[in-house]
Amino acid sequence: MELAFLSAVEQARLVRTREVSSAELVQLYLERIARLDPELNAFVTVRGDEALAEATTIDAAPAGDAPFRGVPIAVKDLTPTAGLRTTFSSHAYADFIPDYDTAVVRRLREAGFVIVGKTNTPEFGTTAFTESDLNGATRNPWNLERTPGGSSGGAAAALAAGLTPIAHGTDGGGSIRIPASCCGVFGLKPSRGRVSSAPFTSLEGLSTAGPLSRTVEDAAHLLDVLAGYEPGDAWWAPPPEHPFAHAVAKPPGRLRVAITSAPPIETPVASECIAALDAAATLLAELGHEVVEATPPWTDPDLFHTFIQVWQVGPALHPIEDLSQMTSLNRGLVESARASSAIDYVRAVARLQAIARRAVAFWEEVDVVVTPTLAMPPVPIGWQESVEGAIEQLLRNTEFTPFTAIANLTGLPAMSLPLHRSGGGLPIGVQAIGPPAGDALLLSLAAQLEAARPWADRHPPIS
Repeated sequence: MELAFLSAVEQARLVRTREVSSAELVQLYLERIARLDPELNAFVTVRGDEALAEATTIDAAPAGDAPFRGVPIAVKDLTPTAGLRTTFSSHAYADFIPDYDTAVVRRLREAGFVIVGKTNTPEFGTTAFTESDLNGATRNPWNLERTPGGSSGGAAAALAAGLTPIAHGTDGGGSIRIPASCCGVFGLKPSRGRVSSAPFTSLEGLSTAGPLSRTVEDAAHLLDVLAGYEPGDAWWAPPPEHPFAHAVAKPPGRLRVAITSAPPIETPVASECIAALDAAATLLAELGHEVVEATPPWTDPDLFHTFIQVWQVGPALHPIEDLSQMTSLNRGLVESARASSAIDYVRAVARLQAIARRAVAFWEEVDVVVTPTLAMPPVPIGWQESVEGAIEQLLRNTEFTPFTAIANLTGLPAMSLPLHRSGGGLPIGVQAIGPPAGDALLLSLAAQLEAARPWADRHPPIS
């Protein structure tokens, strides 16, 4: 248990000093996956023999300067990995084995990580619940009847249960922060252009890869690995003045913090999520920050349907002729996208950009905006499926996650902090949205909050 829940940074130090071998770490996590994952269903593919062989080679080689040399990591199953099955949780890709790595996976390998497997996700990462026809439902390690969130639900569940020391996720509408909140871990969506989507382009800059971790320090170091321009990137953020790892040791100073429980898309917010926000506001004030109640001008009556006009293009871009291979939700989105014109799409993008421009201007008055991460504690498995129709099911997603997509729409960095618990012991996260390119500021603030209210030693019963 102690070794399994050590931070990735500490594990890297132990491998570097040869106090622990990479093979020992990989074997430890493979054994935990074999024992615990049948209940969780966090992994889609486990890279057992290959990961052990790779770790053994690392142990036999002279020490290099790779920062995470020999440390295991899990990669989300939406991200192609050379020679390793990548299903996108769709029957259409059930046996797909890419012959290339994305830039993110290449950077993980160059940093010395050993990939132990691919983590579960909803089909094409479309929803906030990690449930699919192909790969089944991932369960929350704090309560197996509840969702771990999505779309990086497998990653967050595996991390929380100690099946991996750190995890890779992606976030196009909250898909890192949602499961971080549900599973009680730290999740950071970097600024638009901070992490390259090469060899692909992120649809209108909505989606990005980012870290899921138990400690802020781990997330900062992983962001240093992931961040950087790749030739031809459509968006890129200005390089940081110092490595992001330095931000963890740097106090954030006195920040102007706006607190709001009013989401961009109007929907009720559960009292337990409001309580989490209130507790965070009190803590921020105690730490010396200027805390005010204020809401960015981010509401718009057409926001949901305009966002869906853009969002539905994602699954429609997959070259799948037989739509029966898709879930009913994605099938509905593809049919809607095909019935829309290019002009409809461009108008939707322009509308979203206008909303984003208006909202981002608010950060000229404040440094950080803090909200609940979600509008409800983790809901039961199958909650989305209790209604029929693509739009109706996506509305269920919005009822659950009305606060997260605005950070993707604006390109602002955002994080979920595991600061609170429901009366029933379920994790409830608090979201902080930073200014443009303010990743380092968020990490500095997160480290300060982590020091004041530590969370890394909380482990779910299944672990």
